Amino acid sequence: MTVQELKEIVVEANKELPRRHMVLYSWGNVSAIDRDKGIIVIKPVGIPYDDLTTENVSVVDLQGNKVAGEKNPLNPSVDLDIHRALYENFPECNAIVHTHSTYATVMAQLHRDVPCFGTTHADYFAGSVPCVEALSDEEIIHDYEWNTGMAIVKYFQKYGISPADVPAALSINHGPFTWGEDCWDAVHKAVVLEEICKMAVHMLAIEPDWQPIPKVMSDKHFYRKHGANAYFTNDDHGHGMVHNK
Repeated sequence: MTVQELKEIVVEANKELPRRHMVLYSWGNVSAIDRDKGIIVIKPVGIPYDDLTTENVSVVDLQGNKVAGEKNPLNPSVDLDIHRALYENFPECNAIVHTHSTYATVMAQLHRDVPCFGTTHADYFAGSVPCVEALSDEEIIHDYEWNTGMAIVKYFQKYGISPADVPAALSINHGPFTWGEDCWDAVHKAVVLEEICKMAVHMLAIEPDWQPIPKVMSDKHFYRKHGANAYFTNDDHGHGMVHNK
């Protein structure tokens, strides 16, 4: 894939967020990495989605520096270092989505994991979507964005969570992050995460002590779509859902 093609995909994936009612104003971003070329393409800071183009989307190297030869004067998203921390530590991750979608952010602000209450959740995530641990005062004051990403990484490492099996996390007091093998996969998961958080908020309002579905059912739904023995593979996982319109 050329750099221009990657730019086109990242631009369209970012524009998909307001189409799916996932963002207001410029509250969110999509990025993608090309590990062979050593670049990350990401939404610039503060630019409205309607104004995003391949000419002004940001292209940086893996250290976050603007790539020589790119003429865009705009700075990359302030969240770039969060994305960089995930890319550096989750090698199966090729695209990342961050939003402040309402229900996922409610769960993040409540410091709540998203339990697997039903098969909709289990189709996409192998167990609870975690709300990761809070940053220390020092981590907030210094290198806040990098430490925000590393809080996700450290949580997954601490609890042995596979980022391929649970491709999402809630950043405490902040909001959701999802990732995937490409932009469409990551955006699709962001939309699904918001929907299951909406269900969870309503369920917990009705019955605060409601329990997740049995693990045997959760595993059945997840692994019939994912992994070496998957057999329900013709489903819409979002791949190319915008690019092919």
